Amino acid sequence: MKTGNKKKKRREVQSTLNEILKKRKPDDGAEAAAAAEEEKSAEAEKAENAEAPQGEKNADTADERIRAAEAKAEEYLDMAQRVQADFDNFRRRNASARSEAFEEGIREMLKQMLPVVDNLERALAVETEDQKLKEGVELIMKEVNTILEKRGVTVIDRKGEVFDPRLENAVMRAEADAGEPGTVAAVFQKGYRIGDVILRHAMVQVVGE
Repeated sequence: MKTGNKKKKRREVQSTLNEILKKRKPDDGAEAAAAAEEEKSAEAEKAENAEAPQGEKNADTADERIRAAEAKAEEYLDMAQRVQADFDNFRRRNASARSEAFEEGIREMLKQMLPVVDNLERALAVETEDQKLKEGVELIMKEVNTILEKRGVTVIDRKGEVFDPRLENAVMRAEADAGEPGTVAAVFQKGYRIGDVILRHAMVQVVGE
């Protein structure tokens, strides 16, 4: 807009000068001055016309730089989002692994307690006249069972039910008159489980076919 005003003003000045020269008597000095002024005006206009494309070129270059910067910012943002997603997945996997390791440690500890439970049951099965001793063993047994129950441990004791190799180990075969074929005739050692995880299979006697 400013460039157009300058051109217009120069044209007006040049036109005014030409009108004055027409009215006055021809003078070589005046004509020379007018010619010089006209030439100067033409050069100025030419320079302005040359500056316009350069300005447009600079504007185009600036736009290209902005677009390149925006593209690079999008690239960095996408990279940051992918890194964050990978880290979140790692954190979830790590938390799951820690939880599973903790539960596995609990199961191992409970497995080691099972022989203690067996011995307590054997002690209670023995007849004794020492009532205080018996009451002490019963108290210990009660507390151990409470711990097992809190951890979700259940007993596998399925006498009279159909033998299930997922829960029991058959260590002896019973006669046919001991019960229905394929059923558990006796439990020699109780089994234990937590949900679907078997801590220890039961040792059983199975009725033959």
